[in-house]
Amino acid sequence: MTFSGLSPAEALDVLLEGNRRFVRGVPLHPNQDAVRRSELTAGQEPFAVVLGCSDSRLAAEIIFDQGLGELFVVRTAGHVVGPEVLGSVEYGTNVLNCRLVVVLGHDSCGAVAAARAAVAGEPPAPGYVRDIVERVTPSVLAAQAAGLHSDSDMIDTHIRHTVDLLLDRSRVLAEQVADNHVGVVGLAYHLAEGKARLVTSRGIPAATAADTSTHTRELTEP
Repeated sequence: MTFSGLSPAEALDVLLEGNRRFVRGVPLHPNQDAVRRSELTAGQEPFAVVLGCSDSRLAAEIIFDQGLGELFVVRTAGHVVGPEVLGSVEYGTNVLNCRLVVVLGHDSCGAVAAARAAVAGEPPAPGYVRDIVERVTPSVLAAQAAGLHSDSDMIDTHIRHTVDLLLDRSRVLAEQVADNHVGVVGLAYHLAEGKARLVTSRGIPAATAADTSTHTRELTEP
């Protein structure tokens, strides 16, 4: 199976359909056999870039029920963005022609919890963990300034900030979105339910995004 030629909205729908299967406990585990491995030796054509948190519970190919060669995955703790991440995302859209970029956050995120603790005045994290915390802290401060204090609100704010940061820092990606060639969405993954919820969307028609939001709310229905 190949997903080449999908629009950004169609690519998002493929991901959410896979998440629906995962939530219901009926994954297809597509394109994970020896034949697929052999096919991919000639090259790759993933349909989406997923910038997700490094959390071990957040394996994109599993929660979206996708196979080898279908997702170009970039993972950092707290899905923080640096030059390597920007270059990887641009490689996915500009070289591999992925039509969708997903920022994937989740509840009970350790990076967000650490940033909240730092803002509350707890001792700073050691080593390079401090750098991660410092990159997440602006999201926590923005949420608090808006009167938002729940874990869900903090996570959503950080996901939105990451989407904004990608588009602010990457001219390549911003131009692709402006040309309607690429869509960028933020999704929040719920560990207990296993479902992905739409938080924000760029470059995908408003009506489609609204349909997607409804779709994610229905993921746990029988």
